[in-house]
Amino acid sequence: MMTPETTAAGGPEAIWRHALSQGRILLQRARASGAVIFPPRLAEPGRGDADLDWFEACGLGTVYSLTWVAQKPPTPPYNVALVDLDEGARLMSRVDGVTPDTLRIGQRVRARIIDADGAPLLVFVPLET
Repeated sequence: MMTPETTAAGGPEAIWRHALSQGRILLQRARASGAVIFPPRLAEPGRGDADLDWFEACGLGTVYSLTWVAQKPPTPPYNVALVDLDEGARLMSRVDGVTPDTLRIGQRVRARIIDADGAPLLVFVPLET
């Protein structure tokens, strides 16, 4: 549940980023409806219910959609992917360690938290079979 301590600490976004810095992926769940909420918010979208709980995600998901962004050579292209986490949230990130020939919609992925210029960044890698 959101409490004055959580909002005084910088709000839901700050809580989520702090958890990432500790190697944890947190999501929110609305108590009344059970909806999983991402990105972090003060209240459930569409309902306004502020009774939200934080829980830790397992980090597994499925690529829902993707695109490759071409850059001027010799810089390689990079991907932007929408990933459906097993808990029900959909988020935008990238999948590392893949090529345009190896990344596909429906592919299972695992979350990784990396350091990007001194800040934690959530990315994904293919799930090893």
